[in-house]
Amino acid sequence: MKKAIYLWLIIVLLPLSAFSQDWYTDLEDASKVATSDHKAIIMVFQGSDWCAPCIKLSREIWDTEEFRAYASEHYVMLQVDFPRQKKHALPEEQQEKNGILAEKYNQNGIFPLVVVLDENGKVVGETGYLKYSPEEYIEHINSFLN
Repeated sequence: MKKAIYLWLIIVLLPLSAFSQDWYTDLEDASKVATSDHKAIIMVFQGSDWCAPCIKLSREIWDTEEFRAYASEHYVMLQVDFPRQKKHALPEEQQEKNGILAEKYNQNGIFPLVVVLDENGKVVGETGYLKYSPEEYIEHINSFLN
């Protein structure tokens, strides 16, 4: 029975980890990579456990194979999450960092808010949830960088 459970976990969970998006949670770390790799930063303000448009944006764009493949080559992804449920609570240090970023980049408390920064950290555009395909969303984000 134990072997069956372990086998099930490997079969189900291992492929999921292969499809996960690489997200930074610290702007300083993301900025170093963006500068050295000449990539734009996509900073995503979200409420991962309560904001319906945030959840849809994750499912329809961030979690797709098309977006992940493109993002790995062109963007540095920065997640600024504000979960509400205790079971999803972030460490206090991360909450403080996210609060500082919100004060600077999301003063109106919009969720989801996608802030596009060039490799030097300059804000070049903002967007949110749009009923786009991953390809259309990539094109939309790239329009800020041209």
